[in-house]
Amino acid sequence: MAITPEILVITGPTASGKSGLAFSIAQKRAEQNRNSVIINADSQQVYQELRVITARPTEAEEQAAAHKLYGFVSVTEPFSAGKWLKYARMEIDWALSQSVLPIVVGGTGLYIKSLISGIADIPEIPHEVRLQANNDYDQMGKDAFSERLRHVDPAFFERLKVYDRQRLVRAYEVWLGSGKSLSWWQAQEAKPAYSSDYFKHYQMDIPRELLYKRCDERFVQMLDHGALNEIKHLLSMNIPIDNPAMKSVGIKELGAYLRQEITLEAAIQAAQQATRNYAKRQLTWFRHQCPPNHRIDIDNAAEIARILTHC
Repeated sequence: MAITPEILVITGPTASGKSGLAFSIAQKRAEQNRNSVIINADSQQVYQELRVITARPTEAEEQAAAHKLYGFVSVTEPFSAGKWLKYARMEIDWALSQSVLPIVVGGTGLYIKSLISGIADIPEIPHEVRLQANNDYDQMGKDAFSERLRHVDPAFFERLKVYDRQRLVRAYEVWLGSGKSLSWWQAQEAKPAYSSDYFKHYQMDIPRELLYKRCDERFVQMLDHGALNEIKHLLSMNIPIDNPAMKSVGIKELGAYLRQEITLEAAIQAAQQATRNYAKRQLTWFRHQCPPNHRIDIDNAAEIARILTHC
């Protein structure tokens, strides 16, 4: 009987210890001469300019164990869940073909859901079409642009809660480039990349009070490791505020400090609160959109790491 391939998925909120667990598993497997590769599923850790503020693995960690899809695109490049899934499948397919265990780790729920459940097969939108969509937004203004989009994709507005430029332009460019609305594409049956039997999906289970404490402590550690200089460099690149890379927690708050709009203490407190809010949203997403097969008690993470080396 054929052996079912295994894809290990480790999810959880920010600062819950999922990256450390993945690294521990990779190291223990290496000690047993069993290969593995850690594949990033965090939408902000894909950016090469954002190592510190996104808590990306250190250079030493990346050298000690195989890491993929970390810091491999520039903040100036458009990126999406569809693109991530394309690259993730390439890395997973290679790993499975070489009898290497793929360890997919991250807290971006949409990435994990697209991998396990599939994603709408929206065609790649040409660069010139994206430019036209952005130009139309600039020329028409948000209200007129939204009204035009409402006529071609009314379903999009029925479920939209936040009317930001990124979401509006994305829906518009899909319609402009494909001739069909974003809602139409999303309503099509998603085709999972792999059988559900392939996945062992674990989620870090950590008491809320401890999680928030770790969020606060980690942000201070980011500052100690050069977060301010990283943000200063990012802001010097004049990246549009609606660029997905600018959504990393801490950029807005530290940016305000660097512009002398608030004190450093106020920036830290605001960023810590934003981090805690983000962790809460992540927990809600996984609970409703992509629940795990198993939960990992943070107190037993070391023991679980030992057990999982038998994957």
